[in-house]
Amino acid sequence: MKVEAFLSTIIPYIAGILEVIGVIVIIIASFKAAISFIREKFNFHGNDSIRIEFSMGLALALEFKLGAEILKTVVVRTLDEFLILAAVTILRIIISFVIHWEVKAPEENGKKK
Repeated sequence: MKVEAFLSTIIPYIAGILEVIGVIVIIIASFKAAISFIREKFNFHGNDSIRIEFSMGLALALEFKLGAEILKTVVVRTLDEFLILAAVTILRIIISFVIHWEVKAPEENGKKK
C-alpha cells in the first residue's frame, strides 16, 4: 500500500519533467532549424538536411512525451482516464512513426542515386 501511495505521488512529477524535456527539445530544434533556414536564405527547395534534423528533434521530443504517457498509466484510476491516455499515446505513436518515415525517405533516396 505504501508503494502505491509513493508511486501516485512521485510519478506525476517525473512525467512532468519528461514533458518539459520534450518541450525544451522542440524549442531547441525549432530554433536550430529556423537559424539554418535563414542562413540558407529561405531556400525552400535546397538541402533536405534542415528538414531531417528538425524532424529528428521532433521525434526525440515525442519519445520523451511518450515516456511520460507510459508512466502516467501507472496512476490511472478510471476507465475514462485510461481511454484518454490510450488515445493520446496512440496519436503520439502514429506521429512518431510518420516523422521517422519522413526522415528515412530522403536518406533512402540518397542511397539509391
